[in-house]
Amino acid sequence: MLPVKKFTDFIEQNSLFSTGDKVLAAVSGGMDSVLMVHLLKSACFNFGIAHCNFQLRGDESATDEEFCKNLAKQASVPFHFIKFNTQTYAAEKKISIQMAARDLRYQWFEQIRQQYGYSVIALAHHQNDTIETILLNLTRGTGIAGLHGILPKNGALVRPLLFLGREEIQNLVNENTYDYVEDSSNSSTKYARNKIRHEVIPKLKELNPNLENTFENNLRHFRDMETLLELKLEELKKELFVSQGDEIYLALAAVKHLNPKRLLLFKLLQEYGFNETAIDDLIASLDKHSGRVFEAAAYQLVLDRDQIILIKKPGDARENVLINEGDHAVNYGNYKLTLLHDDSPLIIKDNPMSVAVDTALLIYPLTIRRWQQSDSFYPLGMKTRKKLSDFFINQKIPLHVKSEIPLLVNGNGEIIWIGGYRLDERYKVNKNTKKVTIFELIKI
Repeated sequence: MLPVKKFTDFIEQNSLFSTGDKVLAAVSGGMDSVLMVHLLKSACFNFGIAHCNFQLRGDESATDEEFCKNLAKQASVPFHFIKFNTQTYAAEKKISIQMAARDLRYQWFEQIRQQYGYSVIALAHHQNDTIETILLNLTRGTGIAGLHGILPKNGALVRPLLFLGREEIQNLVNENTYDYVEDSSNSSTKYARNKIRHEVIPKLKELNPNLENTFENNLRHFRDMETLLELKLEELKKELFVSQGDEIYLALAAVKHLNPKRLLLFKLLQEYGFNETAIDDLIASLDKHSGRVFEAAAYQLVLDRDQIILIKKPGDARENVLINEGDHAVNYGNYKLTLLHDDSPLIIKDNPMSVAVDTALLIYPLTIRRWQQSDSFYPLGMKTRKKLSDFFINQKIPLHVKSEIPLLVNGNGEIIWIGGYRLDERYKVNKNTKKVTIFELIKI
């Protein structure tokens, strides 16, 4: 007798699907997926069968395909199947055969789901699969997320057999004399999962014959812990993350008081691509001088005095832009620089993004570029040369902002203007100026 009530209760309790939904059952022909087909049929769900032939086991693969086709015919449900050249795909993508088969089947299942209007894709994972997954994750290294095992529902993927263990499935299949096919590769211990299944779990069951139930209880605790952590992280994001434009600011003092610091910082910044090594380096630098930068693939963390700044890396390296004498406007990164020539000696006041320069001193072509470590200039109002690096420090300009500041450079290599900050004393408008050129930076 089939446990139809337990089956439907588990589906309802975990909101996997409803009686009105159309279910695509992924069927290999093994005992797990065969039992799932009979349970779906007995519970009167509307479903179809999908089978992948990975062409890895010769005649055995063809036999599996024919078996699944007949199973669909007996159940009077639609049958979808496909043949994959798995070895070629694996070679092209430079991935393992197992990973290639996983990618191919899930991509195809989703394609069939959308094409034929199925609500969900039902997979025949059971409790022992969850135990194997957790042990694999622990062996390879994992966080809390790796301890929750296989979830009953993940997007359109549902697993309605997670209330059963392998032995229970085997007993049900034998009691009901259901035919199924054996995948010979399942007995090989050259694959890590099979090694755990055939060598590790039997030893654990010697220590605890009730291993499946123990793991199931542990899983509930792990999932609750994960939920608790996620709620805490959402609270911390609201408290710590202060968005200003495209940048996120975290108060250094608040970060120092996080407890446990390593776990919370890692989980807060993980979505931005920062790994545990970067977090360790950041924590080790919290009490040191500012200016350090920590890199991820698409983001940077800048330790700047009393705050940590999270910024997205600029796309392409910014190239120098030349300005010829007849130009009226040029683009540089996120800025547009306009030029206006005037015969009256105007002086721009109260607008740091505009500057008036003595036209007679300009040597074309001019250049707009980023600052360099060797740069120096004569700040307006001063008679002595100052390194640009020292000027930035005095102005308390964050490290990541420095590289974005446009420098207007004369044809003789002298800095005319630190865009948005300071004119060079040598190029200011004075009583002898006959003509001015007005430069204005506009953010685009």
